[in-house]
Amino acid sequence: LIAPGRGGFDFLRKLMTKIGIPYSDNSIDVGIRVETREIHYPIVKDYYDPKFLFPERVRTFCTNSRSAHVVKERYETGHGEVYYSVNGHAWSAERPANGLVNFAMLRSVEFTEPLASGQDFAEMLGLQAMLAGGGKPLMQRVGDFRMGKRSTKDGFNHDLFDFEPTLKDCTPGDISLVMPAKFLRSIWKALKLLDTIVPGVLHPSTIMYYPEIKLYANKPQFKDKQYFMALDGVYLAGDGAGTSRGITAAWASGMRVADGMLKQELRV
Repeated sequence: LIAPGRGGFDFLRKLMTKIGIPYSDNSIDVGIRVETREIHYPIVKDYYDPKFLFPERVRTFCTNSRSAHVVKERYETGHGEVYYSVNGHAWSAERPANGLVNFAMLRSVEFTEPLASGQDFAEMLGLQAMLAGGGKPLMQRVGDFRMGKRSTKDGFNHDLFDFEPTLKDCTPGDISLVMPAKFLRSIWKALKLLDTIVPGVLHPSTIMYYPEIKLYANKPQFKDKQYFMALDGVYLAGDGAGTSRGITAAWASGMRVADGMLKQELRV
């Protein structure tokens, strides 16, 4: 069983090439992480992780509340270059609540010829963001974005704009400079639709962090699709293997593989 997770995406890609598992790598999820006050996104009081699907393959993902924080994750390209993707988490009840909510707004894209690798494209976007942010992710207030101007350090204090960002190691700027226009238009339209469902999410103080990149574009050609068997005795599972998109589905894919391994063992 090989289940390296999203962080092991490149490792698995190289391993599949080495042991002869055919695969494609032509899709990515790219977007932003939204951070706002819980009073502007009160739906989390009834649904901890509400899911919304929008046109053009845009969706919300990984909502965190109560003691919610935005974090950054380190990634290294195949050429040894480093970029950071944002993410989010929430502490348990043992930590004090901060009254904030964060969630991702992602757009899925599948590439066609001549682009061979979705991962290579995603890494290029990550490196572009690092160039604009001085080696750090970018953040921008919704109020600044609406007015077509970049955010500055002066706009990220508690007094002027309601709350401070939980990810301090981030550069105030203009995400429209580095995010592909097609992605940005789709995500902004989705945010405006979400604001009609949960009014307040597009409060001027709301922060948009970029980039949030999810690497689960590996699509192995399974010998047994039901149990994710790629070769005799070799099973793949989880986000890194393209069998899931999220922690619950990753767990379920592991259970399916376990069923397949048991049935194979009993047949032997």
